[in-house]
Amino acid sequence: MSVIIYPIAIILIFLVLSGIRISQEYQRGVVFRLGRYSGLRGPGLFWIMPLGIERAVIIDIRTETVSAEQQETITRDSVTIKVNAVLWYRITDAAKSVIAVSNASHAVYQLALTGLRNIIGQHDLDEVLQERDKINGLLRESIAGSTTRWGVEVERFEMKDVELPVAMQQVMAMQAEAIREKRARIIKAEAELEASEKLSEASARMAGNPAALELRRMQMVSEVGAENNSTIVMMIPSDFVTLSKSLTEYLHELADKNPKPKI
Repeated sequence: MSVIIYPIAIILIFLVLSGIRISQEYQRGVVFRLGRYSGLRGPGLFWIMPLGIERAVIIDIRTETVSAEQQETITRDSVTIKVNAVLWYRITDAAKSVIAVSNASHAVYQLALTGLRNIIGQHDLDEVLQERDKINGLLRESIAGSTTRWGVEVERFEMKDVELPVAMQQVMAMQAEAIREKRARIIKAEAELEASEKLSEASARMAGNPAALELRRMQMVSEVGAENNSTIVMMIPSDFVTLSKSLTEYLHELADKNPKPKI
């Protein structure tokens, strides 16, 4: 009797041990019994029926980072660019990721490449370069709906680099230079306008106060003399300037009163 019991016991122990599985904290086991979905196991130690009655497919549920290969695409304004992107996704439903799609990782990757080309083709080059947050949001939304049916959640999908043709880079450099020159001229014109207003205000004040005009004249003389040059400065009293102005006004009034006879 013992001769029969021992082999049976050994076989039973072997069968029990062969059905033991261990999954990590970040793994889940999708169990199929005779080809049909049975349930999820893990994390930790779990047991499945041996001899092929049950089969466990281990799924990693951590976030995966995938760098999409460079895509050459055409924007809406017919500019050819090369775009690199990065995709972050994770499996939220291990059962769907096995049952609903053959290879979840490959499917998500190919869907991301297609979505990248489609979204870039729907926008102009300026939008792609200046509104990257908007484009990244559209990239994620474009594939999120399809991946949900596969038990996959797309966390982020962002452009990493945009490579422009050399000719387009030169054109953009010229455009940027023209914009900088325009801003510089506007700033210079505003400064000249402000300076002219200040000079006009200062001249009006000095005209009403001859003493201030004399002080300014003396200051100019001291500034010229401080430069150690051979400039000759001839001082003309302001009275002569005032007299000349008064004489000119008198002659104009006299000419208005006594117009020339017509010949």
